[in-house]
Amino acid sequence: MSTASGTGLGATLRTWRDRLPPSAAALPVGPARRATGLRREELADLAGVSVDYVVRLEQGRATTPSAPVVASLARALQLSPAERDHLYRLARLLPPGDGAVGDAIPPGVRRVLDRLGDAAVAVFAADWRLIRWNPCWAGLLGDPSAVPSGLRNFARDRFPVDAAPPRLARWPVTESDPGAVDAAVVSDLRRATGRFPRDPRLSALIDELAAGNAHFAALWAAGTVAAHREDDKTLHHPAAGPLTVNCDVLTEGDTELKVVIMTAAPGDEARLRQVSATAAGTASAADAPRAEP
Repeated sequence: MSTASGTGLGATLRTWRDRLPPSAAALPVGPARRATGLRREELADLAGVSVDYVVRLEQGRATTPSAPVVASLARALQLSPAERDHLYRLARLLPPGDGAVGDAIPPGVRRVLDRLGDAAVAVFAADWRLIRWNPCWAGLLGDPSAVPSGLRNFARDRFPVDAAPPRLARWPVTESDPGAVDAAVVSDLRRATGRFPRDPRLSALIDELAAGNAHFAALWAAGTVAAHREDDKTLHHPAAGPLTVNCDVLTEGDTELKVVIMTAAPGDEARLRQVSATAAGTASAADAPRAEP
């Protein structure tokens, strides 16, 4: 990122320095003061670095500060956790919070899920473990509640090891472009390793699939980084018959949770409503506790 763009490390530091009033850092404010934010000298003193280094950072002549320096700057600038993590990434460092894949669903996401009506909705963690679903999802694909939480994983279903059967869909599902879905899931997992490089559950999943599924290993070796976004699927439902759905994947920014929403393709709305009505008596699954692989 270039400093001129206003989004690079130097420009971002300058923006945060300018917005922090001296009073917030317990510094005196004299009548002759012209700067509304911190002076470079004040930031350097608060962070325990030299003024020259702050100048070089802001001018883009220094672009890779160490983790201790970034931590000191974040404290001196009184950054929020999200801003602190952003500063680490701008410095090409691993944020301290990027340790584990999370299974907790934020309240705002829950509210959205509860308002999606007849759509079949499920939430997956960054490693594609299924952690929540609504009754329509259970009616459309089969109730996954009897499957052990560690095996409720879309990547495991896409790339079975030792001829393991699918666990998240109880009846056949065909896709408009299965090869693209395979590639997207693998590249999405690679993207997750950049976000959660120290997560043991994610690492164990990738090691298992790479060792036990040749197709996964070949796709993983390609090194593509992307995200799974959308697909069309036909579900061969035992009661409703062939049912075509549009499948969209939304990613929650802070947690990397994937919200998968299936809605009926034109002409199949009535049959999806029938499945949803039949499944209405089925309780929504509780959030699955985090479990080791």
